[in-house]
Amino acid sequence: MQIHVVKRNESLFNIANTYGTTPQAIIDANELDAPNQLVVGQALVIPIVGSFHFVQPGESLYTIARDNGTTAARLSEINRIPVNQPLQVGLRLYIPPRPKTNTRTVAYIEPQGNTVTPALQNAARKAVPNLTHLLPFSFRVNRDGTLIPPPLDDLKTIASNQGTTLTMGVANLVEGSFNGELAHIVFTVQAVQDKLLDEIVNTAKRLGFTGVDFDFEFLLPGDRELYNRFLRKARSRLKNEGLEISTTLVPKTSSSQKGGGSEAHDYAAHGQIADYSLLMTYEWGYVGGPPLAVSPINEVRRVVDYALSVMPANKILLGQNLYGYDWTLPYRPGGTLAKALSPQQAITLARETNSVIQYDTKSQAPYFNYTDNQGRRHEVWFEDARSIQAKFNLVKEKGLRGIGYWKLGLAFPQNWVLLGENFNIVKE
Repeated sequence: MQIHVVKRNESLFNIANTYGTTPQAIIDANELDAPNQLVVGQALVIPIVGSFHFVQPGESLYTIARDNGTTAARLSEINRIPVNQPLQVGLRLYIPPRPKTNTRTVAYIEPQGNTVTPALQNAARKAVPNLTHLLPFSFRVNRDGTLIPPPLDDLKTIASNQGTTLTMGVANLVEGSFNGELAHIVFTVQAVQDKLLDEIVNTAKRLGFTGVDFDFEFLLPGDRELYNRFLRKARSRLKNEGLEISTTLVPKTSSSQKGGGSEAHDYAAHGQIADYSLLMTYEWGYVGGPPLAVSPINEVRRVVDYALSVMPANKILLGQNLYGYDWTLPYRPGGTLAKALSPQQAITLARETNSVIQYDTKSQAPYFNYTDNQGRRHEVWFEDARSIQAKFNLVKEKGLRGIGYWKLGLAFPQNWVLLGENFNIVKE
């Protein structure tokens, strides 16, 4: 698979001709709604076997081979050029595809109201061939230990048709917000705790869940060991019932990190207790904050490196957002909230506002600016093929268990194309 960044005056026909494919193949892979109006700076996935590399100044077969996981001898043979021949700048070289690695994936799906909408069901159908687990968000805990379920409708059938299992998400939500006081009750009142575990086991068995994920956030700073103790008890109970246990963790770069409920998320303990944990490596750029990449690779790497210092790699899922944000400028704390949008919507917005998409190499993320009809400036950060490939490379580099997506419903077709190009999805 090739990633191509659109240059000024390029057409889909010219791009397809460059890579020996067809415009329709590119349209289908990227789900282009305006193929004759490409945006300068827009990243496209080109559906070919392997990829092409255009020689840059100072490169040799040896350096190109090193950077692409192959050998100079292999490139020499495939491209029919002497291995020590100086390369002409701009020469097109064919790079054979790399072997795929195995990975596991989970995606959150968050129904609103009393039903799973047809649009959300369709999003699930498109995603489940590429998922190990589908996680409906969320079963909400009551103060007495009972659960309020989300609507599920046909999600079990949709998942099982593709060999994808359902994971039961359990969260300390009260009126849509995480509540530390509620979690403290669960951690300290044994009757509530026992009732909750009974409810979880009975619900999981009745509805066909194969695992349980505890997403307890904004916990009280002093509840670190209480949460660990609860998880150990939950593990013992769930394992006796043949259920996996996983946890969702806020991003941390040290054990002493403070704020946002991070004190009570003990990476080392979760690495021992849970079958795996999802690191929420997103939301550096968020609705109430200043314009930033949502999941900048440099910050994501710092979290992963800390996690690996206290947890096994095969227990870590890299969290990945499937959305971006549109900020109104100038940013003021407490002012206008950013608006969430899908990568597809971001491309449409850039096209409609005649914007050029830039790419920040430090955060490995695309962005652009525009002025709306009221004369207000905006800044948009989102995900594209380049940014998602950077995360996939990190997963492979560090040997992580896999990827966890928040959340289905916002279109990002390039992600699924590249996921299949990079990995074999393990079904459990």
